[in-house]
Amino acid sequence: MKRFLLTNTLTIFFLLSYGRGGDGLPLLNYVNPFIGTTNFGTTNPGAVCPGGMMSVVPFNVMGSADNKYDKDARWWSTAYEYSNCYFTGFSHVNLSGVGCPELGSLLLMATTGELNVDYKTYGSRYRDEQASPGYYTNYLTKYNVKSEVSATPRTGITRFTFPKGQSHILLNLGEGLTNESGAFMRRVGENEVEGMKLLGTFCYNPQAVFPIYFVMKVNKKPQSSGYWKKQRAMTGVEAEWDKDSGKNKLYTNYKKEIAGDDIGVYFSFDTEDAEQVEVQMGVSFVSIENARLNLEKEQPTADFEAVHKAACQLWNNDLSRIRVEGGTEEQKTVFYTALYHLLIHPNVLQDVNGEYPAMESEKILTTKGNRYTVFSLWDTYRNVHQLLTLAYPERQMDMVRSMVDMYREHGWLPKWELYGRETLTMEGDPSIPVIVDSWMKGLRDFDVELAYEAMRKSATLPGDKNLMRPDNDDYLALGFVPLREQYDNSVSHALEYYIADYALSRFAAALGKKEDAERFYKQSMRYKQYYNKKYGTLCPLLPNGQFYAPFNPRQGENFEPSPGFHEGNAWNYTFYVPHDVKGLATLMGGKKAFVEKLQRVFDEGLYDPANEPDIAYPYLFSYFKGEEWRTQKEVKRLLNKYFTAKPDGIPGNDDAGTMSAWVVFSMMGLYPDCPGVPEYTLTTPVFDKVTIALNPKWYKQSQLVIEVKRKNSNELYTHKVLLGGKPINGFRISHDELLRGGTLSFE
Repeated sequence: MKRFLLTNTLTIFFLLSYGRGGDGLPLLNYVNPFIGTTNFGTTNPGAVCPGGMMSVVPFNVMGSADNKYDKDARWWSTAYEYSNCYFTGFSHVNLSGVGCPELGSLLLMATTGELNVDYKTYGSRYRDEQASPGYYTNYLTKYNVKSEVSATPRTGITRFTFPKGQSHILLNLGEGLTNESGAFMRRVGENEVEGMKLLGTFCYNPQAVFPIYFVMKVNKKPQSSGYWKKQRAMTGVEAEWDKDSGKNKLYTNYKKEIAGDDIGVYFSFDTEDAEQVEVQMGVSFVSIENARLNLEKEQPTADFEAVHKAACQLWNNDLSRIRVEGGTEEQKTVFYTALYHLLIHPNVLQDVNGEYPAMESEKILTTKGNRYTVFSLWDTYRNVHQLLTLAYPERQMDMVRSMVDMYREHGWLPKWELYGRETLTMEGDPSIPVIVDSWMKGLRDFDVELAYEAMRKSATLPGDKNLMRPDNDDYLALGFVPLREQYDNSVSHALEYYIADYALSRFAAALGKKEDAERFYKQSMRYKQYYNKKYGTLCPLLPNGQFYAPFNPRQGENFEPSPGFHEGNAWNYTFYVPHDVKGLATLMGGKKAFVEKLQRVFDEGLYDPANEPDIAYPYLFSYFKGEEWRTQKEVKRLLNKYFTAKPDGIPGNDDAGTMSAWVVFSMMGLYPDCPGVPEYTLTTPVFDKVTIALNPKWYKQSQLVIEVKRKNSNELYTHKVLLGGKPINGFRISHDELLRGGTLSFE
């Protein structure tokens, strides 16, 4: 089986992605990397390739005392905030759109004048920043230095344009977004260093720790160079080290290894006016040797323009998979930027030689395909992987193989995996619907029986032995997870298990495992115990089966804790039974009561556009004949209100592309509202025509066309949908029907 491997030389970069730009439309011009960089969108404008390990990001959340965006003064899970303009370097390898701080390390900074290695004072204001796929630039006003960055999948390159005089390049290993400290490095010649930085403890998991290895080269011989290390003072009777006290000691003659929590290296130059110095950075999660190999293969020489050009081509290839016609310029920008954000994670973990760190192990293994990492599955199982399956199936196939291999290595499918470590962030059993959904749509080139074994293990194992479902004893015995502590997220846990069990029941049935199919289906239907007729919502249950009281379904609207619910309240979760929408409607008293109550969510501002449990709510109207217009109305309203081409154009954390996937699907006119079920709910597309290039390895058709016939752009409501020229009944369609039809027409 031939698999695309995101590796090798710049030449191969041009050939990696199926679906070239073709007519050369400037799709990159429709990507605005600044969208989502404020309002807690936590995206960034740094340079990155699609699914690339490396990203080079302007770091502006650290520095002066008057900086209200200082990462050390508040919870800050991104290296960049649009509203700030105090720059302290470029961080290498970053996360996009997540809610916990991590990575964002190896800070590279340029200064001029007298050497200063104190990060609290060497930062600079900046102006003239610009960003596009694979490129970022700004101008440091304190130093009169222009900085530019670009990236390959595993390496970064930075170009500094200096003024005449004394200039410096600093690499700071002591600061970053990560919660971990500790690093070492050694000199390798006059203009090269190599080393390691410790990362991890993502979302409070103290065991999710891992190293990043690096090699850094400067393409100009320095006039002088050396290390620095913070000298910490002893304070108090316990003689503890005070992290913020002490001064930085310069090591001007010492040239061997150095280690510590706050260390760095500087290179000083006598530059001419407008002289450019380029810095190459290779990284690996395996070894220094592999970091060097990645750099040698992907950047054999320091050539900024070549790297930038290759990155642009990669992005053009990927964005070209989906072509849109019609719509406004802003709508195209929102659409293609969302597609851009979607394609950042999951990203490759293996080096150019195929080596990667095994899951929760000290072993180094080798893959023949792409080994992926950053599986933010509580978020992405809802729509990201469904979009990848449709438009990038070869990538999704490698992701499924990666997940199954994680079970092979660690004994568990991933929940929220990060660079070979399980962070156990959020709840549920989210790998199950991802793998089942992929299999149901024809992506079956993986060890199916091993995958089923992994799913059944987490669904049946007792709680004290169950990494995925620690409260499985109650869930299996009672059919629900009881509230044992006031804010234990018990209802949220159970709802996630019900969805996973429903997907597992369908998988078992398809594999001929009838008893398992029946068992898991029955488990998935026990959500009904949570429905409280008094409030008309789901409500926490006590161990004796009685409802928790007193109960306020709206508690939790302003990020306050809500009994039984995680990051939301009862209204954000009550309709989150996507596998049994009509059964839920029956509980509520039928179609009319269901629709009225669901409409109330939108009319009374109970809908949260920035969190996952309710993002499919607008599509649930279309399960009932005659109510599809509500889906069409609400989807358009939500798109227009919350998703724009401005820096605050994402209503909250992008969650590794989940909010962006919602945008892409919604603007195309279809949405996978039930994870694990290969079906879509339809709504009126934003564009007049959407053409999705289909990979011939996985799909018989060469393309899927979605078109709209309307007299003017303001027409919203669809009265007829045709597939392959023939009318379809209702506003739901299966994945197979969609692809066989070839053309989906809205009138």
